[in-house]
Amino acid sequence: MYLELKKRVITSLILILILILMFINNIIYGFVSFALFALIFVEFSRMISIIFSKKKIFQLIINVIFIFYLSLFLSIFFLGINFFQLKIILFLILLICVASDIGGIIIGKIFKGPKLTKISPNKTISGSLGSFIFSILISVFLLNLTLNTEIIFNVTLGITVSLAVQLGDLFFSFLKRKSSLKNTGNILPGHGGVLDRVDGILLGIPCGLIFTLILSS
Repeated sequence: MYLELKKRVITSLILILILILMFINNIIYGFVSFALFALIFVEFSRMISIIFSKKKIFQLIINVIFIFYLSLFLSIFFLGINFFQLKIILFLILLICVASDIGGIIIGKIFKGPKLTKISPNKTISGSLGSFIFSILISVFLLNLTLNTEIIFNVTLGITVSLAVQLGDLFFSFLKRKSSLKNTGNILPGHGGVLDRVDGILLGIPCGLIFTLILSS
């Protein structure tokens, strides 16, 4: 148990360092973004091949749709290389996504209580509320500090992003259950695969960005 926790902590610190380097260096930003999305697709495709092992056409259709989605996602990230304000917004939303995950883990483990859904037995109602609370607090703090936006906007963004993160997490948890996989991979010691870490973020960032663009236009 201690060894597993140690792995998770070390891996988390390395990931934080990589994020910092991505923010300050565009070459690292572009390279890491492309590498992450490639790994995400490999792990996703593996799950789909297991779920639809006898239906190759379904595998093809779903993989094509997911590639299209990832391509749009990656295009937005690459725009951040030339538009610094967009990069700031992307990283702010990313931090709100991370806060949602952390809030769910901390509050869920402290208060436990009724399960949220059968799709993911480890998730509780208290954990879901913790995700919303942490996202709102981080959203209010970071946006007030950097963009000086209205409090109602900050709170609503936190709620929107957390909801999207939790729905994305549940969706990929459902796929993992259908494919009988505990983790999508093992590239991140103590965490599993890349997709295990960014499952909710894949929906949280686009929803947060769309929300921000609509209200700021």
